[in-house]
Amino acid sequence: MALFSERSTTLFRLVLALIALAAIGTPALLMAYQRTPIGTDRTIPLQQPVEFDHRHHVKDDGIDCLYCHYEAERSPHAGIPPAALCMGCHGQIWSNSTLLEPVRRSFYDGAPIAWRRVYDLPDFVFFDHSAHVGNGVACQSCHGNVESMGRVFRTEPLTMNWCLDCHRDPQIEGVAPPLHCSGCHR
Repeated sequence: MALFSERSTTLFRLVLALIALAAIGTPALLMAYQRTPIGTDRTIPLQQPVEFDHRHHVKDDGIDCLYCHYEAERSPHAGIPPAALCMGCHGQIWSNSTLLEPVRRSFYDGAPIAWRRVYDLPDFVFFDHSAHVGNGVACQSCHGNVESMGRVFRTEPLTMNWCLDCHRDPQIEGVAPPLHCSGCHR
C-alpha cells in the first residue's frame, strides 16, 4: 500500500515541475525583458534641464550635428556643446526667453549645464566617435533620426550584439570595420 495517494503524488510532482519552471523561467524572462525597448528605456524621451528641440535646430535652422557636437570628429566622445556655443546665437535671438535661462546662467557663471546622458555605455566599453564619424558612419546609424525628435530618446540598444551585427555586415560601402575585441574593450 502506498504511503501517499496517487492524487497527492501527482500534485507533488506538478508543484516540483512548477518550481523548476519558475527557477529557469524567471531569469529567462527577466533577461528577455531587459532587452526590450521598455526594459532599456528606449523610446522614452528624457527630461533635460533645458527644453532643447533638435527638430527646430536641425530641420528649421539647418544646423549639422557636428556643429554642436564637434568633438565627435576628433575625439572618442561627441561631447555636449558649451553654453558659449549656444550663446553665439542666443545672445542675439531669444536672448530674454525664460526657456534659455539655464543656458545664460551657465554662460555667465561658468558652471556646466547638468544634461542627462541619453546613451551611457558600461565603463569597460570603449567607443570612439571619431573612428566612426571619420569612416562615414552617420550619426543617425546609432542615434536614430534625432532631427525629428522634440526630446531625444534612445532608438538603438547599443548592446554588444547590436554593435557586432554592424561590424559583421557594414551597410557602408568600402568600410571593413575591425572585429578584434581590443578595439572596443579596454
